[in-house]
Amino acid sequence: MGKVALVFPGQGSQYVGMGKQIYEKYETARKIFDKSNEVLNVDLKSIIFEGPEEELTKTENTQPAILTLSIALFEVLKEKIDLKYDACAGLSLGEYSALVAADAISFEDAAVLVKKRGRYMQQAVPSGKGTMAAILGLDREVLLDVLKEASVEGIVEAANFNSPGQIVISGEVSAVEKAVQLCKEKGAKKAVVLKVSAPFHSSMLVNAGENLQKELENIDFENLKVPVVANVDANYVAKENIKDSLVRQVSSSVMWEDSIERLINDGFDTFIEIGPGKTLKAFIKKIASKMKKEVNIYNVEDEDTLEEVVNIIKGDE
Repeated sequence: MGKVALVFPGQGSQYVGMGKQIYEKYETARKIFDKSNEVLNVDLKSIIFEGPEEELTKTENTQPAILTLSIALFEVLKEKIDLKYDACAGLSLGEYSALVAADAISFEDAAVLVKKRGRYMQQAVPSGKGTMAAILGLDREVLLDVLKEASVEGIVEAANFNSPGQIVISGEVSAVEKAVQLCKEKGAKKAVVLKVSAPFHSSMLVNAGENLQKELENIDFENLKVPVVANVDANYVAKENIKDSLVRQVSSSVMWEDSIERLINDGFDTFIEIGPGKTLKAFIKKIASKMKKEVNIYNVEDEDTLEEVVNIIKGDE
């Protein structure tokens, strides 16, 4: 196994019941879930394990829920093997998990931050004013031209560059709908408005970033144990720039495809996704394929995938 990067998923990967098996089997995981309940002063554990789904999908619950499971899995993985890794990255919310894994911030501080981040993002735009859409099968340059054309209807921007041919856009409802129509005319394989509560990663959320900045002033970040690739520019973030990067991230495009390209070009050949789902695994596979690079991609989200990765890593030692 060569250079290893840990990657952490963002909002949208959650599901009711995630992590219950891990919680019941490992005391290390129980401590993380219980600590989350304690610092947030809410029974997040019950929301994660039992739902209802509407409660889990509230942004201010979703964000700490995914962070909690990601770090619980990370801690269990470290307990079971000598986990060596050379960099971290996370998709949007997942960047907080990456910073925890890089020892830049404590789990407790991160949990409190992302709950507030979720609340600020939710409150930034009145309900029904903004939305997002997924665009599949359209080149980045073509999509950016479409956004310029659709902007006559209002704010519409690229929110996530996830993988080749998979981009998410965000903005005011009429402008996003116009962009969806234009994308279909330009030959997109799929262009569909998403069921989301706010236009995340658009300039409409600048106010949420400003509120988050006030919270970040109370946090002291530590030296990074390993490099972390930031969403906003796909560069390794310096300790003194972490706060600014996290503030800008709220209203900026998530440069995920570029971030993974950066890691692959820097010699990373093994990626371990830690957290619910396997969305990042699929993205990385597409990115590596476009680059004509061979990489190993694993995911850890439950007992089965945990044991699978433990056995693979032990076999390589």
